Amino acid sequence: MKLLRVGPPGAERPVVLGQDGIGYDLSGRARDIDGAFLAGLDTAALARDVAAGALPRVDLAGQRVGAPVARPGKVVGIGLNYRDHAAEAGVAPPDEPVIFLKPSCTVVGPYDEVLVPRGGEKTDYEAELAVVIGRTARYLAGHEEAAAVIAGYTIANDVTERAFQFERGGQWDKGKSAETFTPLGPWLVTADEVADPQQLPLRLWVNGGLRQDGNTGKMIFPVLELVRYVSQFMVLEPGDVIVTGTPAGVTLGHPGTPFLAPGDIVEIEIEGLGRQRQVLGKAQGVPDTP
Repeated sequence: MKLLRVGPPGAERPVVLGQDGIGYDLSGRARDIDGAFLAGLDTAALARDVAAGALPRVDLAGQRVGAPVARPGKVVGIGLNYRDHAAEAGVAPPDEPVIFLKPSCTVVGPYDEVLVPRGGEKTDYEAELAVVIGRTARYLAGHEEAAAVIAGYTIANDVTERAFQFERGGQWDKGKSAETFTPLGPWLVTADEVADPQQLPLRLWVNGGLRQDGNTGKMIFPVLELVRYVSQFMVLEPGDVIVTGTPAGVTLGHPGTPFLAPGDIVEIEIEGLGRQRQVLGKAQGVPDTP
């Protein structure tokens, strides 16, 4: 099942995408696709309602698609989770998952503009599988418990300003937290439709040129281990998002390749989860390039 949110920023309405590709309005049954909705989600019952024609159709043509989850409580980032990415970054693979946090205000829709921040010089992309939490989780004992708290999966671009990340005191959160730095979507694909989250090809293009070509099977720490591990350090709540790391191919790992600039186009695709596309812009107060 694919869940999405359509409409202007701040006024999106929840929609379920049927097997026929038609959108069906959920706003009569749910305020939004948020933690409360995900905690009570019954995919089988919802599928029956769609099949029975119990939900009104939505014309999706020309409508903006928002992030598939309404303002997550937190976005938990995982760094250096692919061996090839760690190698291109010049660091040893970590012994335990590297965790950082991104503010929920970084989350935007899959086709929304991404802004180069004021003072940004090295804005970079990161194609990532995102895990959306559907049940409260603390101190999970194993992978079976971890699987039970996952609502579904979506695509994330973990946009990063490398100058802030590495040249302003070495704090990753500085480079990860600018507005628009976590495009999500287009859909939340429920967990029952993803047979194996460790067998998903993911690719990223910049201006039509392929930059990243990886597979989630090459993660150092697989999805279920990440969910279990993170729950040892913080409570995961319905609607929270974990972005699970990126494969090789980021600009940082290829000296001489230009970082992102206004006008650039970034596209990401993960098999079965759709495709997103962003055009780079600039934050207010950023001067035009001479």
